[in-house]
Amino acid sequence: MIIKKYKAATEKDAILMAKEDLGPEAVVMNVKTIKRKGIMKLFKKNTVELTAAIDDNVADKSSEKVVDKASKEGYSEDAQNAIEEKINSIARLLEQQMMSGKDAGSDSSDIKSSESEVRGLHFDAVVSENPAKTYSGASGDKSETKPASKNRIIDLIYNQLIDNEVNKDIADEIIGEFDFENNSLPLDNILANVYQKIVLKLGEVKPLTPGEKKPKVVFFVGNTGVGKTTTMAKLASKFKLEEKQNIAMLSIDTYRIAAIEQIKTYANILNTPMEVVYTPEDIKNYVEKYNECDLIFVDTAGHSHRNEEQKKNLKEMVDAVSDYETEVFLVVSAVVKYKDLLDIARTYEKLFDYKLIFTKLDETRASGSILNLKLDMGKTLSYATWGQNVPEDIGVIDPQIVAKSLLGGAGDGPGF
Repeated sequence: MIIKKYKAATEKDAILMAKEDLGPEAVVMNVKTIKRKGIMKLFKKNTVELTAAIDDNVADKSSEKVVDKASKEGYSEDAQNAIEEKINSIARLLEQQMMSGKDAGSDSSDIKSSESEVRGLHFDAVVSENPAKTYSGASGDKSETKPASKNRIIDLIYNQLIDNEVNKDIADEIIGEFDFENNSLPLDNILANVYQKIVLKLGEVKPLTPGEKKPKVVFFVGNTGVGKTTTMAKLASKFKLEEKQNIAMLSIDTYRIAAIEQIKTYANILNTPMEVVYTPEDIKNYVEKYNECDLIFVDTAGHSHRNEEQKKNLKEMVDAVSDYETEVFLVVSAVVKYKDLLDIARTYEKLFDYKLIFTKLDETRASGSILNLKLDMGKTLSYATWGQNVPEDIGVIDPQIVAKSLLGGAGDGPGF
């Protein structure tokens, strides 16, 4: 496999460079933004570094010279690590599942043969011993079944997605795009392709940015207990302390005295103004009062998404500041049953457009709901949180980490 890095002004430009250099079969393995340091950051924009890979067996004739050249010159240790950290742990997991899946009565020659099949990377000989095997969907409904493929490695990857609570239809779509008749693809190429498909399906992640005009009003909405107040405090701290933004905080959560006191405590620590909002007229007046701020964070009351009166009041609050640039983040818990999560997301979609924030990733090892909700709702992903520490336990969702997690290759923590 040939692995190379490309630097460009944008991700799109870097991808075009990779495709032109390695050919259309090139697989994007890693994308990161390189920030300028020191005084140079005042004069030059950030750049994008992209790591791409292509297997010698699938490279077309137009890239043969490039492949030969890269093979002779070799590739950097950093480039090798980029693919190894994404694939090796997943490959080891598949090996373990292959070995543990053997019948207790298998003799040592069978086990040795199975191990060599996987370590040999090619999957043409690694065929499911039970083609009649079926899978149940993430919901556990046994009526939702899919006949196993005739390829054991594909089966294991499919099971890994289902185990991480990826919806059956989505897992079927990802795996169904493979040509099972092509028996020349190596294991790392299969993993790389599935990995890339998941990354592409998660799409572009868009974190919060200050508006073009002051102030930008940012609402945090969602059901009770999902962590809206703490999430808002984490972002407020980051923008105040790290981005040096001038901020203010408002609370519409008049139902919980503790929530107001919590925000007051954070506001005092950050030395930022904080106000309690009771009516749409109040929020309009306070936004006008703090119109020199870069960002005004608004914590809303947690309530059932089925309560029509509360939904109406929330929409009135958001509409009251429609003359200003606004942004709404729907905060959802990663531990909520997906059927309920989808119901919540659809309810809020009727009120306003929003971006998604997932909380409590430290309380679950299954991150399938991130991919599911993204594809079912078509909403943009933004942040994930994993604990109560302010402002540490929050980060921009990284599609590459999510993809790795869904394939069983993530570490103990979310690591966003």
